Amino acid sequence: MKVVLLAGGFGTRISEESVNKPKPMVEIGGRPILWHIMKEYSYYGYNDFIICAGYKQDVIKTWFSEYFLRACDLTFDFTNGENEITVHDKHIERWKVTIVDTGLHTMTGGRVRRVKKYIGNHTFMLTYGDAVCDVDIDKLVGFHREHGKLATLTAVMQEQQKGVLDIGGDNAVKSFREKNVSDGAPINAGYMVLEPEVFDYIVGDRTILEKEPLERLADEGQLMSYRHRGFWQCMDNKREMDLLEKLWDTGNAPWKKWEDGGAFRENGWFGKGEK
Repeated sequence: MKVVLLAGGFGTRISEESVNKPKPMVEIGGRPILWHIMKEYSYYGYNDFIICAGYKQDVIKTWFSEYFLRACDLTFDFTNGENEITVHDKHIERWKVTIVDTGLHTMTGGRVRRVKKYIGNHTFMLTYGDAVCDVDIDKLVGFHREHGKLATLTAVMQEQQKGVLDIGGDNAVKSFREKNVSDGAPINAGYMVLEPEVFDYIVGDRTILEKEPLERLADEGQLMSYRHRGFWQCMDNKREMDLLEKLWDTGNAPWKKWEDGGAFRENGWFGKGEK
């Protein structure tokens, strides 16, 4: 099953980083957050990726074109007057990555529509290129197949941003406490599983996936939510980027389930196998 990653937006809310690169290429622990998301899927055996690029797409293409060189130990031998390259330890993923120019100003639905020819008439997964999660992909896909609808999205609870007040009828504050996740409302966290019929709900480049397509699917009873009660965090601003960096640096990144050193070494593959 192919995994589609939305990575074409401008990332204006984290302009400190996105002025020189698309937001999915902002690094956490020295690797783009896009890489982290791909590692999540790869852990469950999903290794065929389609990246919907747009803003500064050359940065994404250059990074992947050089990835093999960065991930391997190499010897460059010029002693015979030639450039002989010996590859030693390999620390690379068994990935197939298709990077598609989906336009500079194309909306999310339009970006998905533009990669239809690379998906064909098959079920596919879709998520945003700026959020990490510890959702169990196998259970998510199993849930989607079980209910038989056209679309599944992963729902998480959005934590309130302020303290919680219990106010009485006389406007007196009866109690005050700090926010917690139970005070929030469920939101679309991405990590979607979609049937190819969903393409019929997308008109063109100006279609916002989260508007008419998902709203129509919901009205028709074709949209289901997989409730995830674990970790999910987007990276919309510098504060959230610093939070993810801290979790990674301290060894407390909940989304990291894979072994260190990449998916491949000379003695075999890590992960749960190809799917």
